[in-house]
Amino acid sequence: MPRVTPRPTPLTPAARLQLMWLASPALPVGGFSYSEGLEAAVDCGRVTTEAQAAAWLRDQLMLSVARADLAVVARAVPAWQRHDLARVRELNDWVGHTRETSELRLQTEQMGRSLVEWLRNRGGLARTDVGDDRLPQCAALPPAPTWPIAFALAVAQSLPTPMATADGEPALREALLSFTFGWAENMVQAAIKSVPLGQSAGQRILQSLIDVIPDAIDHALTLPDTQRQAFTPMLAILSAQHETQYSRLFRS
Repeated sequence: MPRVTPRPTPLTPAARLQLMWLASPALPVGGFSYSEGLEAAVDCGRVTTEAQAAAWLRDQLMLSVARADLAVVARAVPAWQRHDLARVRELNDWVGHTRETSELRLQTEQMGRSLVEWLRNRGGLARTDVGDDRLPQCAALPPAPTWPIAFALAVAQSLPTPMATADGEPALREALLSFTFGWAENMVQAAIKSVPLGQSAGQRILQSLIDVIPDAIDHALTLPDTQRQAFTPMLAILSAQHETQYSRLFRS
């Protein structure tokens, strides 16, 4: 007889709301305090208009986020779900080792630690299953849990297994939408403050990012470990310059 594949567990409204929560700019992890090199690009005259800001962020999404952090989250969520700490450590090490400046490394470590602290303190909403020691394992990752790895744990605690919605859409894709939209909102706010731009311009930039986010996620989901990369030379140069920039709004 043919093998019957079990129907995927539906993504519940509560789980979907958890993913929306993780995308919120109000999440107390400090993402709003970083510009990821954008403020330095403004300072040196590379980004001075709405069109340039939109193009800069679209390029950063496709050339940096999709090929690095998004791909890591896509692998780390199932690793956390199957309690594969060795795989989680491997991915966390990769994130730390591929940050090209001190500023970018400190950002991912600070945001990772903050998310772990939020997961620890959210009380009854946190998973407290007997024998589930993933949160202390994440907190103990050396030298720190990075942002994509901590985010992946938050997702793994929120989503059912297997990860799919009732209509067959992988729930992992929804998790990556949450991660990417949270990044996009923070970066648009950075553009509004640093260029500076108006709120309407910010909404247009956000729409331009939304238009390409699905393609970025498709790429991240199919990217093998051997093709994952974080090679963005100009972004690294600008980030390094931002560390000593005389006047700045954003953290370094």
